[in-house]
Amino acid sequence: MKIVAVPNQSDNYAYLVIDEKAKRAASVDPFDVEKVLDAAKREGVQVTANISTHHHNDHTGGNKKLKEQLPHIPFYAGSEKAPATTLVVEDGDSFRFEGLDVSCHATPCHTQDSTAFFVQDAATNQKAVFTGDTLFTAGCGRFFEGTAAEMHHSLNTVLAKLPKDTVVYNGHEYTAGNVKFARKIEPENEALKRLEEYTAAHKQTVGKYTIADELTHNPFMRVHEQAVRDATGESDAVKVMAKLREMKNKG
Repeated sequence: MKIVAVPNQSDNYAYLVIDEKAKRAASVDPFDVEKVLDAAKREGVQVTANISTHHHNDHTGGNKKLKEQLPHIPFYAGSEKAPATTLVVEDGDSFRFEGLDVSCHATPCHTQDSTAFFVQDAATNQKAVFTGDTLFTAGCGRFFEGTAAEMHHSLNTVLAKLPKDTVVYNGHEYTAGNVKFARKIEPENEALKRLEEYTAAHKQTVGKYTIADELTHNPFMRVHEQAVRDATGESDAVKVMAKLREMKNKG
């Protein structure tokens, strides 16, 4: 399995999930269709499926155009709010893309149809998860359609229980801002210090960190840690989550 990040707009990512043996790829959140197809051409692969992590236009704005160009491929999404959807997936669903196994995990809050797609290549033991705008490196998405309880469940029950060596591929390059906030919450966190150093030296951080890493440097996945509780003045995990998001929204 090879994963190619395709930067588009100011800070968005689309992706190609490539089965290298079959020379076929699934596109993920292809807002800028031409950039995605150009990337596929450079990689020498054919796009034969599409995945939408949630329905927001900055992730699905290219779906209709892609459907016009590739009318016979399946379009997977958590709801029909994502344009051109042909297959609505629910929590616990799975499907096979070429030689890759894909499982679907509902992560409602940012949107109610937010879905994490966990992809595993059994031949190489590679694992990846596409989290859209639910889980970012050292952060999480805004609670546009849900509650702190939902985000807590999505992050700390659903995603935290994926294999720890799963590499996270999210929807935006927000790491610099996330680190700045997280360092205010846990200024003595050594994992955050290392992330800050990497982010300062690299423009692109996506695909560099795993679920295990997020558990060490993401305050939204560390709501049970005493330092995070102290920073928010709360002890209940859901209230900690709510306070963290409130503090982050204020900058």
